[in-house]
Amino acid sequence: MTEIVPIPSPGVALEYGEPGNPIVVLIHDWFGRLPSLGFYAEALVRHGFRVVVPDLYNGVATTDEVTAQRLLDELDVGFALSLIDDAIEEGRAQGSDRVGVIGFAMGGWIALLHAQAGSADAVVAYYASLEGKDHGVIPCPVQLHLAANDDWAEGQDPDSFVDRLKEHGTPVSRYAYPGTRHGFANATIPRSLHAQSASLAYARAARFLELHLLE
Repeated sequence: MTEIVPIPSPGVALEYGEPGNPIVVLIHDWFGRLPSLGFYAEALVRHGFRVVVPDLYNGVATTDEVTAQRLLDELDVGFALSLIDDAIEEGRAQGSDRVGVIGFAMGGWIALLHAQAGSADAVVAYYASLEGKDHGVIPCPVQLHLAANDDWAEGQDPDSFVDRLKEHGTPVSRYAYPGTRHGFANATIPRSLHAQSASLAYARAARFLELHLLE
């Protein structure tokens, strides 16, 4: 059954925190910009960040996996990357001199793709990786948060991805969370949420961004 979730400001990026602070672009997973991302953004603001949350699905969000798959299949990756560029450009115009990007699942994949352009100072990806054909040099530190149980597409396994990062000289930190599965940090999807691991991953991500954007 299709489950569409109403979201605030559909199609428009949500903005949190003081303009001019280091900017973090927060990218949703294949379900769309669900409400829990707002709480994540508000938590980051308390660390001193400006947070922008684009809507890659132009107003649609869901809790249904069939609908999520359709939305993912219809996603224009070039458009998604341009939304991140727009958020960063606006942030820099408002005085943000450092940039971080965080993405979840599909959003993590997009964050890692975007980081290859060199405009971010740090990138965090939850349960995401890049396969060889998509992977170029990522010239900023990378942090990965992986589920203990996940189904990776052929060529997308994180072991190979981490090896390639190290070969290129990219600083990378990787964490796996026992007892978790894909989506463990999405608080709007209770069937996959693992609250303790989500909290620990958040603390690690926030500290990682503090080190690279604030200090």
